[in-house]
Amino acid sequence: MLTRRSMMLASIAAGVIMNNRTASAKAAQPSTPVNFDVPAGACDCHTHIHPDPEKFPFFSGRVYTPELASPEEMTALHKALHMERVVIVTPSIYGTDNSATLFGMAARGPTARGVAVIDDKTSDSDLDLMGKAGIRGVRLNLATGGVNDPSVARPRFTAAVERMKARGWHVQIYTNLPMITAVKDLVMASPVPVVFDHFGGAQASLGVEQPGFADLVDLVKSGKAYVKISGAYRASKLGPDFTDCVPLAKALIGANPDRIVWGTDWPHPNSVTPPDKKVTDVTPLFQIDDGRLLNQLPVWAPDAAVRKKILVDNPAQLYGF
Repeated sequence: MLTRRSMMLASIAAGVIMNNRTASAKAAQPSTPVNFDVPAGACDCHTHIHPDPEKFPFFSGRVYTPELASPEEMTALHKALHMERVVIVTPSIYGTDNSATLFGMAARGPTARGVAVIDDKTSDSDLDLMGKAGIRGVRLNLATGGVNDPSVARPRFTAAVERMKARGWHVQIYTNLPMITAVKDLVMASPVPVVFDHFGGAQASLGVEQPGFADLVDLVKSGKAYVKISGAYRASKLGPDFTDCVPLAKALIGANPDRIVWGTDWPHPNSVTPPDKKVTDVTPLFQIDDGRLLNQLPVWAPDAAVRKKILVDNPAQLYGF
């Protein structure tokens, strides 16, 4: 019997693009022009799509409810940033339902790839269909889910690696530095690439000497892990330029520029429901100027050849563009 998920996957794999006219337009758009030459084929490696919840309902076990963000808004964002390619990641608000991500990828066409969230109920046939649609990895969101116990994280990571190794997909992890230290040996032994979100959860105010950051640098240096220098506002409180991220970014890029990718984290969801609100209440998106954020990349990586690796070459290898 076909489930809603299977029907959606089959539709997307066949190239059916669904309509999303009812999505609201509240996600941030860049207000600062890009001040450097963005190379052809540049990729925003971390975004989300939040379409009409009547068509793409939220997961009942979510911990926040965001404002909406449509494929059309994302297209406008990337036109302003001169980004030709995109990676859309399934956020925690959908659980293991990847329909919204697949919808966004189909709307974008061949310049999009995706990262899905799965569980042991996700069938191999579902993975096959998602692969045809452009999914190239799976995400373990340990941060939003509040998983800080290595005895829980380690088997989840091992299970994900086992399922991905036959497909050549990667495992993406949203977590913190103590957890990276706890799984470092597993990452070093992984037969598939591992990607850490958002500076690996490092906090810029604590600098490069903070516990666990050296382990992250070691994994990058070894070539066993990629890091997304994305969501700088999650690592730093010094907006709008997040200047205290500079040492973190330079340390990671210096360790191995072939294992660094960049992303906006658009539409910048606030994944913490305020204490006086219910989970079902809408939490506004952060209003981040992604043009100004992208202009930090030449500060982090002054060499244009290194920026091309980060924006073009590394994403092409990791996501199969």
